[in-house]
Amino acid sequence: MALLPLAFVVGLSVGFLFWGRDAAPVAPARADQPQSTPEEQTVRRYEVPEDDDPSIGPSDAAITIIEFSDYECPYCRRWYQEVYLRLLQDYPDAVRIVFRDFPLSSIHPNATPAAEAANCAGDQDAYWKFHNLLFTGEELGDEIYLEYASQLKLDVAKFKACYEEGRYKDEVAADYQYASTLGVRSTPTFFVNGIPVVGAQPYDAFKQLIEQELAGEIP
Repeated sequence: MALLPLAFVVGLSVGFLFWGRDAAPVAPARADQPQSTPEEQTVRRYEVPEDDDPSIGPSDAAITIIEFSDYECPYCRRWYQEVYLRLLQDYPDAVRIVFRDFPLSSIHPNATPAAEAANCAGDQDAYWKFHNLLFTGEELGDEIYLEYASQLKLDVAKFKACYEEGRYKDEVAADYQYASTLGVRSTPTFFVNGIPVVGAQPYDAFKQLIEQELAGEIP
């Protein structure tokens, strides 16, 4: 199905087109809450800091995609497999991706430990390699993380100490809390130059948005 320009890009205040996502439980909207009309749906940009989180791509890229994601979310895995790799391949000079953690622990018990493990790998300059293994492996768990550390030829003792002491527990929690204040409720959620996009949108949707942004067509 073709998407009309900007049909999937609307502000958090007026909702999103939800396509492939895992969401934390939320209270249903009340019938008396005002609903926005199509005329009110305008593109809104959010100032979302990178917060020194891991990034891949040139620092001066025209397009910065900040992804709030969960390593146990099947839709996040699908986006990684179907979109992430293609974006890096097709826009090597124009796109930078920043990964911020949004573990939905109530439904994904392995998400927070996996995020902490990835950050521990980052201490040894292996964040993205570990990230890739988390999204391509069959399982998550303590022994798996140690296996990945060994596979990547990390100092396993240092990695294990970092993981077991919970060195990045507060960092992961802070990412989650910050995203919650923005109104993020599901994974994956993206901010493309500040424009929010929710769900494992297909590659063509991201390509369309990126091309419009590069052409200066979005106010």
